Amino acid sequence: MRVVAEGEARVQMRALTDEESDAVEQRFPAYVHGIHKMDADSGAIAAGNNGDAPEDAVDEAEFTITIPDQRREAESRLEVRYSPTLAGAMVDALPYLASYPYGCTEQTLNRFLPTVITQKILLDLGLDLAAIRDKRTNLNAQQLGDPAKRAAQWRQEGWGDDTPNPVFDVAVVNGMVKQGVEKLTEMQVSDGGWGWFSGFGERSYPHTTAVVVHGLLIAQQNDVAVVPDVLASGIAWLEEYQAGEVQKLQNAATDTKPFRRKTDALDVLVYMVLADADRSNAAMLDFLKRDRPEMTPYSLAMFGTALAKQNHQDELARVMRNLDQYVVEDDENQTAYLRMPEGGHWWRWYGNDIEAMAYYLKLLARTDPKGGRASRLVKYLLNNRQHATYWRSTRDTALCIEALADYLRASDEMSPDMTVEVWLDGKKQKEVRITAADLFTFDGTMLVTGEALTSGPHTVKLVRRGRGPLYFNSYTSYFTLEDFVEKAGLEVKVERRYYRLNPVEAETNVPGSRGQAVAQRVEKYEREPLENHAELASGDLVEVELVIESKNDYEYIVFEDMKAAGFEAVDVRSGYTGNALGAYVEYRDNRVAMFVRQLPRGRHSLTYRLRAEIPGSFSALPAQASGMYAPELAGNSDEMKLGIGD
Repeated sequence: MRVVAEGEARVQMRALTDEESDAVEQRFPAYVHGIHKMDADSGAIAAGNNGDAPEDAVDEAEFTITIPDQRREAESRLEVRYSPTLAGAMVDALPYLASYPYGCTEQTLNRFLPTVITQKILLDLGLDLAAIRDKRTNLNAQQLGDPAKRAAQWRQEGWGDDTPNPVFDVAVVNGMVKQGVEKLTEMQVSDGGWGWFSGFGERSYPHTTAVVVHGLLIAQQNDVAVVPDVLASGIAWLEEYQAGEVQKLQNAATDTKPFRRKTDALDVLVYMVLADADRSNAAMLDFLKRDRPEMTPYSLAMFGTALAKQNHQDELARVMRNLDQYVVEDDENQTAYLRMPEGGHWWRWYGNDIEAMAYYLKLLARTDPKGGRASRLVKYLLNNRQHATYWRSTRDTALCIEALADYLRASDEMSPDMTVEVWLDGKKQKEVRITAADLFTFDGTMLVTGEALTSGPHTVKLVRRGRGPLYFNSYTSYFTLEDFVEKAGLEVKVERRYYRLNPVEAETNVPGSRGQAVAQRVEKYEREPLENHAELASGDLVEVELVIESKNDYEYIVFEDMKAAGFEAVDVRSGYTGNALGAYVEYRDNRVAMFVRQLPRGRHSLTYRLRAEIPGSFSALPAQASGMYAPELAGNSDEMKLGIGD
């Protein structure tokens, strides 16, 4: 028999005789040959002429989408999203910092500082904070859906759900600043430094003191009144600490031991903070120059930031060349990131890749803010927010906001002056004016649905008239009924492979009753790759492998692999199977679903086994990847057709 329509198929079998009769009826689900499919495109129109383009400058970007004939027409949808800045999305992280339930030194500082930085940018633009609060567009062109609702879905900690964004209220921020500065002043240790908390027995630590002094310097630059003696005492403590470390390095210079004292990330951090305070130690600079070839990307980014501040151009050029070795750029989705060395101490502050990239963005904001790499790094950082609004901790979230603010000021992205036109097949669909005044309220979406999106190729063109960059993403979704569905995906890609498992003779030695080695046969197979339209025999064992490529670190991703109807899963119990990604696996009648809580960037593999059972010709619809809380994360593999012989 053949499946001719979707729905429930009822099959009756009757055996009728003159004396006795019998009959049986069974019902089978019949699924449509098709899936919901999403094709994504991503691009950008550069600011042009290093950001100094004339007011009447015209630039455009164009791409093509294809809508198949075989589809459900009513479910066709094209959504184009565009924005003159991605970094403005940093506003979303502020409630998390303001409502964090604990108050160590670093968290006390970061409860108010990122909000002050962000609010000053908005006020410098002359924006109406109340109007932004009441109506704010999503400035991340890559993100589908309501960001506030998405953030609520991702939150699990139990704080911040009902916290309003403080950045839109000057009085609230002033209160936060006053309270925060007073508490930091009280937490200062008598010798001028800071410890983790405050109270009896607390002592000063160089890392904590450097973080606080750095934060207070930034606060001063953003019009926060800081008690002069408090900041001066902190700087003096760091200078004394640095002088002691220089003495250790000088003593070690004559040491012949292979593991003698060298500069480390803490030395670089303290040097960078003191450089921002216009203090310099020539001896430490020489040691840092000496040890530069051995620095990690984190240390290189901080060192480069200090060198740019001090205008040491020759050494800065060497640092930039060192960092270039770690940069990975993805032209497909216009992102860039630093590949951290393997074996690094990720649990330590100097092993945090997000912080390293935030410092690298600060460095690019000082050296090349209008180049393409800086904007690509911004996009990568936004894509790698853990909870759709903030990053992994209060410290790296605050540092990212600080870096994004530096980038915005240097790149002029918060001061666009442009008209955006969106064209489809030579017809203008939308025209939007975007300036600083309506940056948070402009309409950033063009939508075409249903019958208006006809079959065949379509050309989408975005035209920017004026000044400033333009970032855009396109999402074409439809329910395809094509016979052979091809793979698709941008951020998450899936390749599905089938293997026939052929048993081979194998033995291993096991201990016998008297301790002797006893040969014992073990189950072992060789994998034979299967191509499309491969033929198997009923009873053959098959292994399915999903090869997953993720452009970023993501959370809560589900992979659904649609089984061909003639196959059944070997395992029957759902649960955690000990696979490499720690996925929870559900074995269902028509699919195997794998739920991955954390999907790191890179290539990964998930496998499970099927047995060929029912003879016939069958289609395995594509394996599909989707973000449970992020609709733009979608991808699918190719379809696979297989035959089973009796």
